[in-house]
Amino acid sequence: MKKVLEFPEVLRLIEDRSAAFRAAIASAPDLDVQVPTCPDWTLRELAQHLGDGRRRQAAIVAAGPGAEPPARTDPKGAPTAPRDREALDAWLAEATELMLDAMREAGPDRGCWTWWGRSQAPETSGAVARHQIQEFAVHTYDALLTQGAAQPLPTDVAVEGVDEFLTTVSATNVPWPFKPATIDLHATEGGSWRLTLNADGVRCDDLAADAEPGDLTVRGTASELVLYFYARIPFDGLETTGDTESMEQLAEWDPNE
Repeated sequence: MKKVLEFPEVLRLIEDRSAAFRAAIASAPDLDVQVPTCPDWTLRELAQHLGDGRRRQAAIVAAGPGAEPPARTDPKGAPTAPRDREALDAWLAEATELMLDAMREAGPDRGCWTWWGRSQAPETSGAVARHQIQEFAVHTYDALLTQGAAQPLPTDVAVEGVDEFLTTVSATNVPWPFKPATIDLHATEGGSWRLTLNADGVRCDDLAADAEPGDLTVRGTASELVLYFYARIPFDGLETTGDTESMEQLAEWDPNE
């Protein structure tokens, strides 16, 4: 069985990855260069996204349960990231702390609005916190890649990220519109999951050690799996056995359309 992170550990990993992102921004020679994996953004705009987005998440968690996210209250709209390097670092740190404060106040089980209502992930502050680890981790990869210094995601973050993505993003109760399939995913550091795709939707479960192989088996490091999920590296960089059509369909399918 996979390790389930306790809420304080989730918050610690958010702090850790937030610090890593700020360090990546601080080390960049130029913040006005385009980010290859987010081609619509410069590094400065990536920092804007992280800072504004974490303030927005703080407000969402603090608002509690709701059918819609709370409306923005600032008449000027989203706050603008400072251009001064030291001020930018402080602005990003403040955004993370505002979000963490809201999460600590709410605790892991309090409901709040999320965009994943039809997935296996609960609509709680704890689930939002899990997702925030990956927001920081993947965008830290983006920032380092822009400088030619990309690094794999830390193992603990990446293994957690595989499970979080599969249960939050891949899983859904929207009926699978293609041929039913099973996809098994294995992280080389440990952790195996099975996606079952059929008329009931897409379901993620831990893969039993004695399970017969699925229609497709995908292997890679946990970092490689997460970076593939977020379209940072190509699928052909992973080891596969079986028919890859279902994975290609899953990558292209939008159950909300």
